[in-house]
Amino acid sequence: MAQIIDGKKIASEIREKIKDDVLELRKKTGQVPRLDVVLVGDDPASAVYVRMKGKGCEELGMKSVQHILPGDTSEEDLLKLVDELNSDGEVSGILVQLPLPGHIDENRVINAINPVKDVDGFHPINTGKMVIGEDCLLPCTPYGCQELISRHVSDLKGKHVVVVGRSNIVGKPIANMMIQKNGRANCTVTVCHTGTPDISVYTKQADILVVAAGRPGTITGDMVKEGVVVIDVGTNRVENPENPEKTKLVGDVVFEEVEKKASAITPVPGGVGPMTITMLLGNTVKAFKIQRGIE
Repeated sequence: MAQIIDGKKIASEIREKIKDDVLELRKKTGQVPRLDVVLVGDDPASAVYVRMKGKGCEELGMKSVQHILPGDTSEEDLLKLVDELNSDGEVSGILVQLPLPGHIDENRVINAINPVKDVDGFHPINTGKMVIGEDCLLPCTPYGCQELISRHVSDLKGKHVVVVGRSNIVGKPIANMMIQKNGRANCTVTVCHTGTPDISVYTKQADILVVAAGRPGTITGDMVKEGVVVIDVGTNRVENPENPEKTKLVGDVVFEEVEKKASAITPVPGGVGPMTITMLLGNTVKAFKIQRGIE
């Protein structure tokens, strides 16, 4: 049976290090990193994520400010707020919670954030730096995936990483990160997507399989080889056969089948999920240091 990759435990270990870092920065500068989160509208799931981010900041000794705007806020008013946060020296990181209402152009908003405050790692400048291997603020979910991988595969050089999914949020970034020539990557990378005729041809070759397809049951036991390390990024609500009145959270991988062949696998929930906010908090500390020229 596979080793279960405990994202909660690893995230907790990383948060302890971030907490120590924040304490050291307070002693050195008299200030602490501050994360400003902007929420437009009243989407329940987004509101939960915003609260979790605020709570995470407080637990680590950082500041958190939330800007809750009505759903009919204009794009121009949102851009004006982003511009104000860009200019505010007290603000270390800016995160505009996605998705935004349909009348707002998400790309225009993301592009308006100062790249050194872009703690989501979505700005084109940070994306470009990531692709060419320069130090930058990395997108949080792929960053968390890389952390889980590097902790469970001692020598990554040449390992075949197969990524299922090509989104700008997970698939493309993790592929670019794992191909870089450094100790946390240096892999051979294949990306599969909806245009791939038979993804099992490639998933069966994977030493490390990262699945971010957004569809439950995408990867079954017959689609992987023995000993593969599986990172399941999927979060899907499905009917709970044990309790039809409720739903349950599952990944993109059929866990019960793949676990029997994998050497290590992330559960859903409790795998990649806890890492995402943790890496966001780490990015906020990094942004604080960049803005103040601290190594």
